[in-house]
Amino acid sequence: MFTRHYQVWPEGLPHHLTLPSTSLQTNLQVSALRYPDHDAIVYYDSRLSFARLDAEVRALAGYLHALGVRRGDRVLLDMQNAPQFVIAYYAVLSANAVVVPINPMNRTAELRHYIDDTGARVMLCGQEVYPFVEPLVDDGALDHVVVAAYSDYLAGETDLALPEEVVAQRQPIEKAGVTLWADALGAGHDAPAQEVGPDDLAVFVYSSGTTGAPKGCVHTHRSVMAPCVGGSYWVTSTPHDVNLVTLPFFHVTGMQTGMNGSLFVGCTMVIMTRWDRRTAAELIQRYRVTAWRNIVTMAIDMLSDPEIRNYDLSSLKGVGGGGAAMPEAVEQKLFEMTGKHYMEGYGLSETMATTHVNPPDTPKAQCLGIPAFDVDSRIVDPDTGKELGPNEVGEILIHGPQVFQGYWNRPDETAQAFTEIDGKRFFRSGDLGYYDAQGYFFLVDRLKRMINASGFKVWPSEVESLMFEHPAIQEACVISAPHERRGETVKAYVVLEQDQRGRVGEQDIINWCRETMSHYKCPQSVALVESLPRSPTGKLNWRALQEQEWEQAGGA
Repeated sequence: MFTRHYQVWPEGLPHHLTLPSTSLQTNLQVSALRYPDHDAIVYYDSRLSFARLDAEVRALAGYLHALGVRRGDRVLLDMQNAPQFVIAYYAVLSANAVVVPINPMNRTAELRHYIDDTGARVMLCGQEVYPFVEPLVDDGALDHVVVAAYSDYLAGETDLALPEEVVAQRQPIEKAGVTLWADALGAGHDAPAQEVGPDDLAVFVYSSGTTGAPKGCVHTHRSVMAPCVGGSYWVTSTPHDVNLVTLPFFHVTGMQTGMNGSLFVGCTMVIMTRWDRRTAAELIQRYRVTAWRNIVTMAIDMLSDPEIRNYDLSSLKGVGGGGAAMPEAVEQKLFEMTGKHYMEGYGLSETMATTHVNPPDTPKAQCLGIPAFDVDSRIVDPDTGKELGPNEVGEILIHGPQVFQGYWNRPDETAQAFTEIDGKRFFRSGDLGYYDAQGYFFLVDRLKRMINASGFKVWPSEVESLMFEHPAIQEACVISAPHERRGETVKAYVVLEQDQRGRVGEQDIINWCRETMSHYKCPQSVALVESLPRSPTGKLNWRALQEQEWEQAGGA
């Protein structure tokens, strides 16, 4: 067991945490019993109590059960941050089923993969993404869809700037297999009896590896519960806390620190559907927000606002997140304004968010932190498996209660993702790092081929696969390129079909990509080339292009 970090462990906290032997939905039920009139959600000045939240979860769970959803069935959840996401997530769990959260930027072709892979027949989606879902109803890929309009949860007037999706009024949809959210809640059903426990399947979070389409990380109620409970204790969260939720709920960090942790503790979520730095600052001031977990680019954006000093941010007890290292100058500005240091952490879809986190009182800058409750983390040579010592760079391995069961229906890839040390099953993160003499971990590079654009993970192989659908593209190689604001972004090298050369331009391909895939996946630049570099065995040498790209940027 790695224990070097115990020397900087937060005072008063145990090294081992006993987890509840219950399912996730029990957390909401308990909080609703304890604090029925307390605000569970504040949504652009509209409030939703714990009692109402629990009642609507039960009603929607009953509707799903009436549709035929049963224990272990997978249900797709395709929404932006809104009260309906929280209700839908817990309704699926209360129907004894498995939540499959999806990035709402996905288009029809991308959604079809999740349907085919999970066998899901039911989806809950936002009104704004329904046009991409409708073809899947028409061709029978989905049996039933429940469509939510976020404006249904605006109870009164607000002076806050509202995103277009939030302002949009509920639209009628008359189609077999499609039900509006309000009608589903009003159908008069109650939740079925609870059948699942801590070791039943709860959530499939999709993440890509180095090859192939996105794959489902299988999590049980226990593996989701572990970082949810641990994270709440780590920052001593109480029902009096108010969390500003700006990270997307479909992403594990937003899911855990924003939603699941808040419902476990019984504190209030102030939810934003879309990021807007002025709105975020106003919400912190208006609702005396005590905690804000974000990606570094959000914090940088807010603190770069020349008007930020006009807002009262003094209520913040903690600000932190990840996605990239926090620049020292920005961290210093945060400290000057709030008296709080930025608390960075580390985790993956395979670990349902946090495995490493900085101690609240002794954080280090540009640092992943120390292993969290019951996490055993090692650094090993990725080629030999030899365990390494302090300040030696190797692959980060993780053993802990939050580690996933494996990749859904992919036994070979699951086997490759794990290794055994001292009789324990360790997850191979694919990230290169090291730890110092005190047990703080630092990230050096990524072993896997992945692009991190403002916290969004982009898998080149998936983008390439989608690009190959373009009739003019003969070959494509997607790499990361440096970007001033996002840290890194997506670039594609493209070889056109012979008869399309001179007829199709770089911007034509970029425009096509924007219509075909999620915006954050789209190549921001395209280079048309005659051929792509290959290894002696004929494999595409993407690494050569990527190294060339970053070297040229460094010399510019």
